[in-house]
Amino acid sequence: MEFFELHSQCKAYREEIAEALGRVLDHTQFILGEEVALLESVLAEFLGVKHAIATSNGTDSLLIALLALGIGRGDEVITVPFTWISPVSMICSVGAYPVFVDIDPKTYCIDSSLIEEKITSRTKAIMPVSLFGQMPNFTEINALANKYNLAVIEDGAQSFGSEQKGVKSGGASLIGSTSFFPSKPLGCYGDGGALFTCDDQLAEKCKMLRNHGKGGDQLHHMRGINGRMDTLQAAILLAKFPFFLEEIKMRQRVAKRYSEHLPHPPFIEEGNTHIFAQYTIRVDNRDEVAAHLARQKIPTRVYYPHCAYEHPGYAFLQQGCFPESEKATRQVLSLPFHPWLEERDQIRVIEALQCVSV
Repeated sequence: MEFFELHSQCKAYREEIAEALGRVLDHTQFILGEEVALLESVLAEFLGVKHAIATSNGTDSLLIALLALGIGRGDEVITVPFTWISPVSMICSVGAYPVFVDIDPKTYCIDSSLIEEKITSRTKAIMPVSLFGQMPNFTEINALANKYNLAVIEDGAQSFGSEQKGVKSGGASLIGSTSFFPSKPLGCYGDGGALFTCDDQLAEKCKMLRNHGKGGDQLHHMRGINGRMDTLQAAILLAKFPFFLEEIKMRQRVAKRYSEHLPHPPFIEEGNTHIFAQYTIRVDNRDEVAAHLARQKIPTRVYYPHCAYEHPGYAFLQQGCFPESEKATRQVLSLPFHPWLEERDQIRVIEALQCVSV
C-alpha cells in the first residue's frame, strides 16, 4: 500500500496529457506559452475572480504576493506556527516578521478569535493557512482586515477546490495563493502555483514580479523574480482540470469511508467543504500507532512534527507558548489517502487502527 500514488491518475488521463504535451512540443513556446494564459483564464473563471496569475510554485506565489503589497523590513505579518515552512519563510525573506497566532484545535487553521490581540501599528497583513483541505473563518478574518486596513493573503496550497459559504479557496480574500505540487488536490507533474485576486493593480504587479519586474514596454519597473510557470506544466493542468471536480468527489468518498469507521474523524466547520489534501487524525500515542501500522505495511506521515519556531533556522521567531499548535505537532497522524484508494486497502487501515488504542 502506498501513502499517496499518482500511477492511477497518470493512467486515467494519459491520452489527454499526451495530447496537451504534444501541442507544446509542436509550438515550442516553453516559457509563458499560450497554455499559461489559457490556464489563468480557466482558473479565474472557476474561482469567480478577475485575475489568476500562474507561477513557478506555491512558495514563490506567497513571495510575489508579499512583494506586490509592498511588505518589507520592519513590517509584521500575522500567521500560524503550525504549517509547512513556506509562509513563515517568505515573510522572513522580504524582511518582515511573522507574528504567530495559535490554531483552532478542531480545524488546525488559525483561530480567528485570537488575531486582534496580535495586531500592532507594524502589522501589514494576515496570512491564514487553509490547512489539510478546508478554510479558516474568513468572515472574521476579513472583518478584522477591514477594521485595521490590513491585507489578507490566503495560503491555500492544500485547499484549492474547497469552499466556505459558497466562496472558493483562493477567492475569499484580497489575494489567494495555491500550489500545484504533484500531490495536491489539483497537481501538475513538477512544480507550479498560482495567485488569485480581483484587484487590477495588484494583479498587474504580480505579473511583472513573476517575470523579473518586466512590464509590457520591455522595461523592468521593479525588482522581481523568475517566478514563471513552465508551459508544459500549464498544459498538464489544463488536461487534468476537466476531471478535477470528479476527483474532489472521489476524495470525499474515500474520506467518508474512513470517517464512518474511526472514532474521531476530521472536523468540518459549518459552511465549509473539505477536499482532504490529507486525511489526518489525532492520537495521543502517535509513535505507538504509527509503529503498529508500519508493522502491517501501512505507511503514515506526520504533517507537521514541529512548529515553525522549533526549526533551528527559525528559532529566532520564538514568541512564547502556542499550546494548540504544539499539541497538534505531537498528535497528528495522516493516513494513506488518494482518490483511487481502494476500499479493501481502507479496510486494512481501519482494522489495524481498531487493534490499537487510538
